[in-house]
Amino acid sequence: MRYELKDIIGEPQIAYFSMEIGFRNDIPTYSGGLGVLAGDTIKSAADLNLPVVAVTLVHRKGYFRQEIDENGWQKEFPEEWNPADHMTLLPQKAHIRIEGREVAVQAWVYEIVNPITKWFVPIFFLDTDLPENAQVDRELTHYLYGGDDRYRLKQEIVLGIGGFLMLKAQGFLIKKYHMNEGHAALLTVELLVRHKKDIESVWDEREVWDIERVKELCIFTTHTPVEAGHDKFPYDMVRETMGERIPFDVLQDLGGKDRLNMTRLAMNLSNQINGVAKKHADVSKLLFPGYKISAITNGVHTFTWTCESMARLYDKYIPGWVNEPEFFVRVGKVPDEELWEAHMEAKRKLIDHVNKVTGAGMDYETLTIGFARRATAYKRANLLFHDIERLKRIGKGRIQVIYAGKAHPHDIDGKKNIQEIIARARELKNDIKIVYLQGYDMDLGLMMVSGVDVWLNTPMRPREASGTSGMKAAHNGVVNFSVLDGWWIEGHIEGYTGWSIGASPTESTLVQPTDVMDAESLYYKLEHDVIETYYNNRPIWLRMMQNAIGKNAYYFNSHRMMRRYVTEAYIR
Repeated sequence: MRYELKDIIGEPQIAYFSMEIGFRNDIPTYSGGLGVLAGDTIKSAADLNLPVVAVTLVHRKGYFRQEIDENGWQKEFPEEWNPADHMTLLPQKAHIRIEGREVAVQAWVYEIVNPITKWFVPIFFLDTDLPENAQVDRELTHYLYGGDDRYRLKQEIVLGIGGFLMLKAQGFLIKKYHMNEGHAALLTVELLVRHKKDIESVWDEREVWDIERVKELCIFTTHTPVEAGHDKFPYDMVRETMGERIPFDVLQDLGGKDRLNMTRLAMNLSNQINGVAKKHADVSKLLFPGYKISAITNGVHTFTWTCESMARLYDKYIPGWVNEPEFFVRVGKVPDEELWEAHMEAKRKLIDHVNKVTGAGMDYETLTIGFARRATAYKRANLLFHDIERLKRIGKGRIQVIYAGKAHPHDIDGKKNIQEIIARARELKNDIKIVYLQGYDMDLGLMMVSGVDVWLNTPMRPREASGTSGMKAAHNGVVNFSVLDGWWIEGHIEGYTGWSIGASPTESTLVQPTDVMDAESLYYKLEHDVIETYYNNRPIWLRMMQNAIGKNAYYFNSHRMMRRYVTEAYIR
């Protein structure tokens, strides 16, 4: 039986709101980890037959297409695409008010379908590029994270209020609203408007807003472990842009006195709040004291993030792995030589691609390190170059390094970070082959997480909320070499699933680690553990590859994550 949209109208649903959702490489509606995680969430919801509908913006010009010039400087270009090539336009429209103007919102639908059960999760892509709208409003759903704060606030009105109204226009019965980050928090304002108490039954006019009822309907997932990363808007801007949907004294009680803090608004109107790793939940409690914040550690969609050669291997020795990733505990059945050959097939594919687009002349046998993250200062992609002479002594002829990642167009430090890596690569070209690949996307991401030998991650603690790229690497038997932050605190077993960099989380609360301390740890373990094991103890290396699969991939997947959301949030 093939389910259709009409089959789920009227049935209780979980509405999942996210500013970005990445699920296909040729639909560029994502910037990085947050959006791809949302896509993985929806794919697992479809695989597990969960009653979920998703809401996002269409982003007709994408995040941006990245090009790096001869000076190593990132340049951004629109990544235009046509939703009509992939999606169906729905007849219903919603109408919202922005800056006093009526703005029409339409929706495109794309269905994520489980090929076996035929169950599906629809994703509604909100679009304001309609002829009846003013030009300034037509452009609101063009760029992901584009423009200034006012543009961002308008987008969040479209997502939160427009998304709520679009689901209502289609007749959906929503049991819970799950906000993936604070971008969708304004849907709580619309819920307050819809759930007013009988004014005659309350003594104080401010009690007319049924906050407890709205909290029962809402779930909030925070992803940001630093204060500056949470959206905040001046109330003058909110008043000019959104108007007074609820009295501003009530909005200030819920969202903050000085500025409207979207995370605080979402937290004050959600009964279930969670971080995306155990450490991240602890950090979030420090950022927002007084809130009950649990932890549901992220996972990645197993089938999406397993390369072809490893998938064939799993099909042969671990049948059922696609829908039950916990079967990865049986990875010991896989013969060493077949595991290595599957890995080498992925590695050859990556190295061939690198050599084709860069002419770097990398080879198949050299230990290959991968690093692909959002290019921003706290990720410390340049930590590897802290001591150039020591790196040359350790790595000459023994390692090659592949980088990728985009910096936000307004992040000058992130762009300088890319430029520095490219400059260092040129400086070291006679000693260590290093490349920075432009145009990082889902396809290149899969090629990298499966084709390198080691996945490197060097964030400043405790700024890594989760770090899903390392989970993707583990699905392909690639070992992690990472600072103990985010998910790696939970997935790390030293010398078994990979290696740590720097102090332990307990130690780092006593002495704040520095770049010098972490670089020392990185160089020491790179020389004495990583390189030594790769070249001189292949049986141990293969055990670690198996452990990455059997101890990490079996747990850090989005099927396990979604089962926890069901039991801890959706059906509570």
